[in-house]
Amino acid sequence: MMNVCHNCGEYRADKVIDPNGPFAVCPVCGFRHLFLQLPLLLVSGASETGKTAVHAALSGKIPQVVLLDSDILWRPEFDKPEENYRDYFETWLRFCKNISKSGRPVVLFGAGMGVPDNLEPCVERRYFGQLHYLGLVCSDEVLEQRLRGRPAWRKSDQPDFIQAHLSFNRWFKEQAATMTPPIDLLDTSQNSLETTAAQVAGWIKLKIGLYGNN
Repeated sequence: MMNVCHNCGEYRADKVIDPNGPFAVCPVCGFRHLFLQLPLLLVSGASETGKTAVHAALSGKIPQVVLLDSDILWRPEFDKPEENYRDYFETWLRFCKNISKSGRPVVLFGAGMGVPDNLEPCVERRYFGQLHYLGLVCSDEVLEQRLRGRPAWRKSDQPDFIQAHLSFNRWFKEQAATMTPPIDLLDTSQNSLETTAAQVAGWIKLKIGLYGNN
């Protein structure tokens, strides 16, 4: 487990990263843990922009990476908006960090994961190279139509729910280029699932290609 020092046994997530290795240096005893500092790829967007469908379509199709849906770890105890869901994001980064030890980068699909301000300040973020963000967006009209077309049990046709996701969808369009790092955008309004999946796959391969994983 990366956060437990192999020398003194202290649990510290806030190790100092020395890029000449890279090493994660224990702040208690100075032990230098050699580790793989891989990129992390985030695919995000409002509900019904295509995240879940694309994740399902690409699962098992790109063996160089591990594709995960962030919803699988959600539990009520993470529902702390007053803390900006910090524990949820830290948990996911810790999970992805340990998966990266296998030598394959993680591609994480999830709404809040695509907002750099949610991940970049996290303690666990230091264990990755660059974080690459892709936001799936669509027109307001298409998004509302898709939300209203969901099964009734999902209650996605409620006005407040629709307005919240329309606002989130617009946020990506308006703020993506201003973020640090900036968010790449893919408009899924007129795309088939096959087309969108192929475009996301191309984005993934481009980003991991920057690190020599072809």
